[in-house]
Amino acid sequence: METAEFISVLDREGRSLAAAATAAGPDAKVPTCPEWQVRDLLRHTGMVHRWATSFIAERRTSPRPGDGLPDLDGAALLDWFRDGHRRLVDTLAAAPADLECWHFLPAPSPLAFWARRQAHETAVHRVDAESARGATPQESAASFSHNFAVDGIDELLRAFHARDKSRVRTDTPRVLRIRATDADGAVWTVRLSSEPPVARRDDAGDADCEVTGTASQLYLAVWNRLPFPAVTGDAALAGLWREKSAVI
Repeated sequence: METAEFISVLDREGRSLAAAATAAGPDAKVPTCPEWQVRDLLRHTGMVHRWATSFIAERRTSPRPGDGLPDLDGAALLDWFRDGHRRLVDTLAAAPADLECWHFLPAPSPLAFWARRQAHETAVHRVDAESARGATPQESAASFSHNFAVDGIDELLRAFHARDKSRVRTDTPRVLRIRATDADGAVWTVRLSSEPPVARRDDAGDADCEVTGTASQLYLAVWNRLPFPAVTGDAALAGLWREKSAVI
């Protein structure tokens, strides 16, 4: 996917998130994030949007923490979220292709990284907001294109969990395979060990466990918003993913 496509997705998903949050109300529980209410979701996602914008707009070349969560609620919180989302979208759209700033995953460019990362950040949290107003993740997943869902799986497996922070580890080497049934070539072989997982886009060799489903289902499953649709082989590996894969 091109950077402009990610910015377009970010724009749409952020507006949909705000609409779902408005319909649910700030007190509503978020079933896909059981410790949160809608106000927590808005505060978190809005903080991340502002944090991302600061690197792009200010050309920051070193990491910095976010500015913390706002002491806002109700309509004021929704306005704050919408303002931050709008500024992120506009800042990305206006940024030059040769933008230089800090980013934390491999990418063709800093601009490509931030557009992609914030599109996926916002899309997953849009699903969370819709769960608070009664929609199931399966229903919410229907709006994802195959390309976007496949890219989201790829980002999580080959970028996030390639980092030392990943807790998905096994005492002895094991192989988990993830296969989308509705997208050609959308299959990943994830080699697990005492080191960070190593994922490749292939189906070479035997796997101890294979999970299958549509790309959209698997996208939300690897982000722990849905159970894996179908599991064959050693289901304990699928369980390990659900227990240990939360991004930290």
